Amino acid sequence: MKHAPLTVGIIANPASGRDVRRLTANAGLFSSTDKVSVIQRLLAAFGATGIERVLLPTDMIGMAAAILKNSHSRQARDSHWPALEFLDFTLRQNVSDTRQAARLMAEREVALIAVLGGDGTHKAVAAEVGDIPLLTLSTGTNNAFPELREATSAGLAGGLYASGRIPPEIALRRNKRLLVREARRGLCELALVDVAVSSLAFVGARAISRAADLAEVFVTFAEPQSIGLSALCGLWLPVPRQAPHGAWMRLDPQSPEALLVPLAPGLLQGCGVAAAGRLEPGVAHGLALASGTLALDGEREIEFNVHDRPTVTLDAGGPLSIDVEATLACAAQQRLLAIGREHPQHLMNLQSQDTPGE
Repeated sequence: MKHAPLTVGIIANPASGRDVRRLTANAGLFSSTDKVSVIQRLLAAFGATGIERVLLPTDMIGMAAAILKNSHSRQARDSHWPALEFLDFTLRQNVSDTRQAARLMAEREVALIAVLGGDGTHKAVAAEVGDIPLLTLSTGTNNAFPELREATSAGLAGGLYASGRIPPEIALRRNKRLLVREARRGLCELALVDVAVSSLAFVGARAISRAADLAEVFVTFAEPQSIGLSALCGLWLPVPRQAPHGAWMRLDPQSPEALLVPLAPGLLQGCGVAAAGRLEPGVAHGLALASGTLALDGEREIEFNVHDRPTVTLDAGGPLSIDVEATLACAAQQRLLAIGREHPQHLMNLQSQDTPGE
């Protein structure tokens, strides 16, 4: 009986790393060429670890076309890239494309999904895929959830897990999340890193780039080295990723205590700290403002007024992700990347494939 090919997905947000914060701060640009390079490094690592098929969405800026063209190159052949399959659906050039690609991959029961993007992209994928693990790669603006790492190493870790060589109890990490609920409107949205309460009345350009517009922030974790809204707590009341609790902070420009915070790359602002504390799981918190907007993972998405009663709750039911460091440490301990003469990338086989003058 023919077995189904071992399949994973890759979702790269074409717009990540290209938002309005390039104008309001000094954030760098992550180009489509850069993303193609990251995907190709993932494909090489996946091929080396036994992944047979990779699903990818199409796009309208040429990334998928470049990957397809390069899949016929000698480099792809020598690296034994998996077979590529491009998903067929109508593109709308917004977050719905990411969500649709994630849903189609979940329907195909992929072993994992590698996500290239920022916090918002990872949130969109996580909302659609249940317990399919995410291999997180940072290509956005303010990235806290996806850690910055080399795609080749990340791909090796993902491939070792997907091929069953590293057990889930070592390879996978369960993440926290914040749930934003508003009963009257039947609203329930999630954030992976932070929920910020802003006095701005409208969603507008979405990004928050001024401390004066912030009234409150809730975070699942907060690392001192982070950039963005979670840095408020990270530099005042740090919370590790694996701690069961989160943190909250209330802001007031008139407060006698102030904190210098990198709200975006190159954008440092003083923020008045009125109060801060631990955010315990399962406790629904009301908001400090009667009206305004809520930013989920850095972007304003929800407007609320005096008739609404939105709450923010921390829970441990967030997405699974590949723990790259733990997976590769286990691989080293068990010598899982040791290869024999039969492996196509063994030195003897590579030498036999070389053709003089080619």
